[in-house]
Formats: sequence, C-alpha cells, structure tokens
Amino acid sequence: MRDVTARGVRMRVVEAGEGQGPPLVLVHGFLSTHLDFDDVIDQFSLHFHVIAPDLPGSGDSEKPSPARYAYGVESFAEAVADLISAYGLGRAFVLGHGLGGAVGITLAALHPELVNRLILVAPLCYPFAARTVFRVPLLPMVGSVAFKQFFGKRAFRSHFRNWVYSEGFGLPEQVDHNFEAFNSPSGRESAHAVLQSMLDTRPTVARITRIRRPTLVTWGREDRMFPAHHALKLAREIPDARLELFDTGHAPHAERPEDFVSIVRQFCEGKRG
Repeated sequence: MRDVTARGVRMRVVEAGEGQGPPLVLVHGFLSTHLDFDDVIDQFSLHFHVIAPDLPGSGDSEKPSPARYAYGVESFAEAVADLISAYGLGRAFVLGHGLGGAVGITLAALHPELVNRLILVAPLCYPFAARTVFRVPLLPMVGSVAFKQFFGKRAFRSHFRNWVYSEGFGLPEQVDHNFEAFNSPSGRESAHAVLQSMLDTRPTVARITRIRRPTLVTWGREDRMFPAHHALKLAREIPDARLELFDTGHAPHAERPEDFVSIVRQFCEGKRG
C-alpha cells in the first residue's frame, strides 16, 4: 500500500503484480473500497500491474469535508487521471464497478490518452430509482442527519445482501470491513455527498457516445441494483463495444471471479471468447 496525492486529496492505493504486465486500474463502487476486488486482485496480479485506489472519501483515503471537495463522478475521474499520471503508467486498462464504472466512462471521454481499454462492470450510467434504504437520506433537512447517525451496520449489510449480491450468495467478509471504513463522521458525511451526486446521471449519459477506446460491458443477469437491460442499451451506444452477461447479481467479479478474470484477460489481450 502507498499514499498518493491526487487533486489535493490523499488517496490510499493498493498495488500488486508490479512488473507482471501492463497497468490495470480498478475503481470500486459506492459504499465500497479497493476490497471490492478482493476476489480477483490476486489473479489479475499474475498478468497485470494492478493499481486499486480507495476513492476520496472512502476506505483509508482522506475524507475531506464536502465544503472543500466536490464529491462526484467528475472529481473522482480527475483523481484517477492524476493517479495514472503519478504512477507514470501512460495508458492503462481501466476497470470500474458501479459508481466506479461511471468514473471509467468519464475518464475515457475526457482523457482518452490515459485509457488503453475500458472495462465496465454494471456501471452507474442511466437514471435509476433510489432504493428505500436511500430515500430517507435524500429527504431535505432530516435526510442528512438520518444517514449520518442512524444508517447502521444492519442496514449496510442489508443493502449489499438485497441489492448487490444475488439471492443465496453469502455476504463476503469485506462488507463488514467496508462498513468500518464508512462508520465515522467524516466517512458518513463523504458518503452522503456522493449519494446526492449519484442521482443526476445526465453528465455520464452525455459522455457515453464520446468513448473511443475499446470497451467491454459486463453485467449480471440478476442485477437488482441496475437492471440488465441497461447493459444492452449501453453496449449499443458505445461504438464497437463487447457485451458479456453473467448469471450473477450486481457484482459478477465477486460471484464468478475466475470466469470474470478470464474474460477480462481475453479482452485486454484483444482476443474474443
């Protein structure tokens, strides 16, 4: 692990497989950390130089006040751009899950010179209905207080059990680790600011057709967070995108890690399965 300053914010970065191959940057989703990729990072490190940051406000990265840092997709994309430059990676393969997928879309649209190929895992890109657990936090005045003080471990675990993983898939232990990283005043304040920013997906949608890098769209057929028909729409809108569907929920890399790594490797090597 090491710390890198990006856009004035200290980011904790996990690095694996240095010298093993081309750079692969992994960008996690909402309420998560680099642990989002615990099930695949070792396998990826056999073939790639893996860089997995905790986004600003998450995990062990700095959690500045929203008054000082504009939490949201574009800010995160610029932070990842700084990270790629700080490591001197040139062009990197960029893989983003959920919110991290929106970051990948934005990075590829705004900084194509930094992206070799783009891998999107059920990305946040089209409008979606906020689930019940997040509707109260979005209410004026009381929502912020409710989220910062009463969104406890049970609700956190329930969110991942009911919306992230498919029915019958046990909760990985990293969910509890991610809760501990979230469960501080600064962590909750940062997460609430990110949640508010996620509701307006129009800037991300507008950037989809600007992607000119080879792109792999992956999705779980049983995704209850963002429905799988979004995958078909996204793959049509990105020029020459490749689409892979898994019999999983919102996190195919966690539920089918070996198949996921194999497909991503084939794509990065320019092969078709």
